Amino acid sequence: MAARKRTAPTTKTRAPARGNLTPRGGAKKAPPPRPAARHHLPHVAPELVDGLTYVRRLIREIPNFPQPGILFKDITPLLANPKAFHIVLDAIAERFMGEHIDAVVGIESRGFIFGGALAARLNASFVPVRKPGKLPYRTDKVSYSLEYGESELEMHRDSLAEGARVLVVDDLLATGGTAAAAGELVHRQGAYVAAYAFVVELCSLGGRERLMPVPVVSFLMYD
Repeated sequence: MAARKRTAPTTKTRAPARGNLTPRGGAKKAPPPRPAARHHLPHVAPELVDGLTYVRRLIREIPNFPQPGILFKDITPLLANPKAFHIVLDAIAERFMGEHIDAVVGIESRGFIFGGALAARLNASFVPVRKPGKLPYRTDKVSYSLEYGESELEMHRDSLAEGARVLVVDDLLATGGTAAAAGELVHRQGAYVAAYAFVVELCSLGGRERLMPVPVVSFLMYD
């Protein structure tokens, strides 16, 4: 009988699992925290933090527009970038998921861009607040002061049900005069401003304080 040929035993190696490996008997070591861009969205998911920086780089500053001495924050490059637009909308919408929002009030004109999309994400109605003479039906009107003049806003009188929870949306918070005027139109119909939401906030102009105690959510904040 021929002797069997003995071969050296082989050891199978297991491919490492994806992600962090946890040593046997030891606790997983947490990675160091990453610095976050300045924002005021406490419920933003961690994976969106880099998105804040991404969007901030798209905001273009235009000096002396619309009047001398004003540094205008131009959001049109943001709107031209689908990824940035989604980041902003998703982050703000996430803040209000699970809260009952009956209507989103968008302020003319850039508030329409964000307000309509947020209303769709929140399954809420959209209500436009417009400059005088733009709405065809019976309206409520309110006058207010801007950082560079006076203006007026109107809203259809049958826009909101009494007791409705409303999110007021605009692209920019400066002195807060426009947003406060929109809030006054909401209150005149017996509805309730649950929060204000903005893409950009100019903190030094004190708009947030003017809108208190109503919560204010801003995606990007500038001193």
